[in-house]
Amino acid sequence: MKVTNGTNTKGIVLMLLSMATFAVADTLIKVAGSFLSPAQIMFFLITGGLILFSMIAVFQGETLKDPRAVTPVLLLRYCAEMTGLVGMVMALTYAPLSTVGAVTQASPIMVAVGAVLFLKETVSWRRWSSITLGFLGVVLVIQPGAESLNFAVAWAVLALVAFSVRDLVTRLTPPDISSASLATYTMVAALPFTISWVLFSGESFFPALINWVVVIFMVLLGSVAYLLLISSLRMGELSAVMPFRYSRIIFLLVLGVLVFDERPNVSMLIGATLIIVSGVYIMWREHTLKQRLKQEKVDA
Repeated sequence: MKVTNGTNTKGIVLMLLSMATFAVADTLIKVAGSFLSPAQIMFFLITGGLILFSMIAVFQGETLKDPRAVTPVLLLRYCAEMTGLVGMVMALTYAPLSTVGAVTQASPIMVAVGAVLFLKETVSWRRWSSITLGFLGVVLVIQPGAESLNFAVAWAVLALVAFSVRDLVTRLTPPDISSASLATYTMVAALPFTISWVLFSGESFFPALINWVVVIFMVLLGSVAYLLLISSLRMGELSAVMPFRYSRIIFLLVLGVLVFDERPNVSMLIGATLIIVSGVYIMWREHTLKQRLKQEKVDA
């Protein structure tokens, strides 16, 4: 598909809708933490996602019988995705919503570091400076030396690292495997762990005090947000669309204040700003370098 200003605009709108929907889903996960354990929340997210994504894959004509689904690269991706989900659910259950949002959105910064360490990509001093700035932002958000440090934020850091590994590994996955199929394989891989977690905890899969309205919307909105994200990335140019993923931090800050009466301090706000600035610069710099390489090939 030819990318124009119009398709970029649509891609940006879809990205904003995706991040807003993700933020509401994150809020519902935190609300669900009042009547469900993290293991039970994971069970509903994984089973609900499995049903929805497999239906979408079948609707798209996918067979879901690709032998590449069990290759080492994809197995590593499944583990990273599952670990990230556990960290995210635990963090949303026990840590402030706004803090979780700011920390986990530093993923592009971690991916940039991983690309240098494992994919041997060359990084200029400008990008190193931006990466350092982003990590400073994470430190300001976490505030490790503060008396009021919430150790549950460690779960958000785990989610950040795991999702960064997932994004990094995704670069190595076969591009012809559809997003719906990949999501379905991930849910299938995570289901045994999730079921075992609930059983090991001695909990019921369907507790008596469950609020089905919250659970259903939690699963639906999470899945819809994922589909909006994929549509956005496929419709517009990454350089135009990706910076708007940081709107999720703003949405979560607002929802944290409105729903949970959170009061982010100055350090938190400065840290979130640094993460946004650093991430946007890294994305812009990657786009600039790719365009330069393309031009050099054309000139050659």
